[in-house]
Amino acid sequence: EVQLVESGGGVVQAGGSLRLSCAASGFTVDDYTIAWFRQAPGKEREVVSCITSSDGNTLYTDSVKGRFTLSSDDAKNTVYLQMSSLKPEDTAVYYCAARGIGDYYTHYCFPYEYDYWGQGTQVTVSS
Repeated sequence: EVQLVESGGGVVQAGGSLRLSCAASGFTVDDYTIAWFRQAPGKEREVVSCITSSDGNTLYTDSVKGRFTLSSDDAKNTVYLQMSSLKPEDTAVYYCAARGIGDYYTHYCFPYEYDYWGQGTQVTVSS
């Protein structure tokens, strides 16, 4: 059974950092495409980062470029989202999602393209 479990969220002051983890089970992260999304209250779910399977080329939404970094640890079968210089507008529930690889050179960056979702982890940034 494919499962994703996020952790690492919390309350942090503006300018602080958090590292979110997405632990996968039932599959190997190398064999799937993993992305991070977030959803703020009253807003639609939006992509934070998405990656190609071919060369790991990563896209970040404009508002987090230069502040967030995607990485993975194959030995732990875990994907991470390092978030720095956090802003109040980063407050949201953060989700990791997985799908089959599909095309190796395509960035899959829309929620409907993903089959498996974690339960989400709350990130709150205070001003």
